[in-house]
Parts: sequence; C-alpha cells; structure tokens
Amino acid sequence: MSHGLFISFEGIDGVGKSTQADLMENYLASKGLKVVRTLEPGGTELGQEIRHLLLHRKGEVSARSEALLYAADRAHHVASKILPALEKCQVVITDRYLDSSVAYQGAGRELDLTEVRNLSLWAVNNLLPDLTVLLDLDAELAAKRRGQTGEAPDRLEREKIEFFEAARNSYLDLAKAEPRRIFVVDANQAPEKIWEAIVVRLDQVLESKGL
Repeated sequence: MSHGLFISFEGIDGVGKSTQADLMENYLASKGLKVVRTLEPGGTELGQEIRHLLLHRKGEVSARSEALLYAADRAHHVASKILPALEKCQVVITDRYLDSSVAYQGAGRELDLTEVRNLSLWAVNNLLPDLTVLLDLDAELAAKRRGQTGEAPDRLEREKIEFFEAARNSYLDLAKAEPRRIFVVDANQAPEKIWEAIVVRLDQVLESKGL
C-alpha cells in the first residue's frame, strides 16, 4: 500500500452513520489494515473546543461564523490527524467531512454553496475522500430516529425539519455531481442490508487501490 485510503460518511443527523462506520472499521481491520476513526467537528483536541462552540454554547452563531468555524476545525483536522495517517498508509474513516458544510451551512443556512465548498477545499488543500458513503433518509424519518436516542439534541439537531430537507437535497445534488466519489445508500433499511450495499462498493475501491 503506497498511500492511505480516505473514506467519509455523510448524511443528515439520524441516518445511522456511526453504525455503518463501525462495520466498515471491523471489516477493514479483518483485512489487516490499520484504521483511524475520526469525526467532524471534534476529531482533535482543538476540534473538541470548536465543537463545543458550534454545538453546545448558549446563544446564536451567525451563519458565516459557523461556516468559518467548521472550516477552521477541518483545516486543523486534516493537517494534524488525517494527512499524517494517510502518509503512514493507514485507512481514515471520518464521520462527516466537507460535504457536510455544503449541505448544512450552504443549503441549510442558505449561504452560497460554491463559496462554502471552496472555503473548505482551501482549508484542506483540496484533499477529497477516495470514497464518500452518503446514507440517504427522509428528513421526517431521521427526526424520529433522533428522538429515540434519549440524548439531548445539540444546536443543529434542534433545527426545523425544513433545514434538514434542504441539507438532504443538497447532499443528493452533490452525489449527482460526483458519482464516482459519492455512493448513495438508502438508509431506510435494516443496518445489515445497508452494509451489504456498502461493502460491494468498498471492495471495488479496495481493488482499485490494490488492497
């Protein structure tokens, strides 16, 4: 393996990203690959502080400030954690990456999607995942799932359903624009059925990388 493998999971809150990332991590580890799990925001020590500002502080955060904070978290995340792992020929699995900013801060906050994406691309020096798994689910169903966790919702999770509908539609537009990178899976299925679909695409990526 001459270089690492970079995989991101995307989707609106409540689609089951963590469950599928767990299955992927175990699958890749069974092949003898070193896997680094991470998330955004909050994948680093600095990121944890930014995560608190974004999701748990009292008071409002303006839309542009929010976008800039996410970009700052992502820049540090890539420089201090993702790139070093890839340079060691490891597999990085992240729960959210720059597509989240396009969907949430772009479409959800009604900012210019191209500007938000370009901001993140600049922050990460144009680093894109080898594979992005987009778990797609109706916004109403995702909201019901979030309500069943028993956990207090964070600032973004408290947004109205229209916010998540806009984010979902933006994700699907991104997938249409980048079908080679973004693999869409219907998340309204049993977890094992979702994984069956994901592993087929994952194996194709592994084969293309000679793994």
